[in-house]
Amino acid sequence: MKGYRKILIAVNGSKDVIKHGLKLACDEKCWVTVVKVLPPNEGDLNLVGVKNIEDVLSSSCNKEISEINSVSESEGALVKTRIEEGDIHKKIVEVAEEERCDVIIMGAQKGRNWLRKIFGDNVVEKVVNSAPCPVLVVAA
Repeated sequence: MKGYRKILIAVNGSKDVIKHGLKLACDEKCWVTVVKVLPPNEGDLNLVGVKNIEDVLSSSCNKEISEINSVSESEGALVKTRIEEGDIHKKIVEVAEEERCDVIIMGAQKGRNWLRKIFGDNVVEKVVNSAPCPVLVVAA
C-alpha cells in the first residue's frame, strides 16, 4: 500500500495500461482519471467526401471513450475520462497537476530499436522528467 488517493492513467492505445492501472486503483481504493491525448490538428484538412470534419474528429473521440469505458466496466471500476488535444507529454503533466494525482501510469512500447530511442520523440522520458508525481511505466 502506497497510500495513493488519485491515479492518472495515460492511454496510448494499449488496453494493458488501463488494466494495470485499474488493478492498482482497486488495490489502493482510489480515484482514477484516464486521459487520452490527441496530437494537435495542424493545417488544413482537405478530405474528399467529408462534409463536416468536426463529426469525424468527435466520432474518433467517442470511440476512444467507449473503449476506455468497456475496459473499466469489465474491471468493475468507475473512471473519469478526459480527451485532450496538444503536445502529448505536456498535456499528461498538465492533467496530472489539475487533477492533483499521486501517480501517473503510462505504457511504453516494447522492442523499440536503438535508433528510435536516440532520435525518436520519447514521451515517457519527457513525462518522467517533468511530472509532479511518480510515474509507473507499464510495458505495453
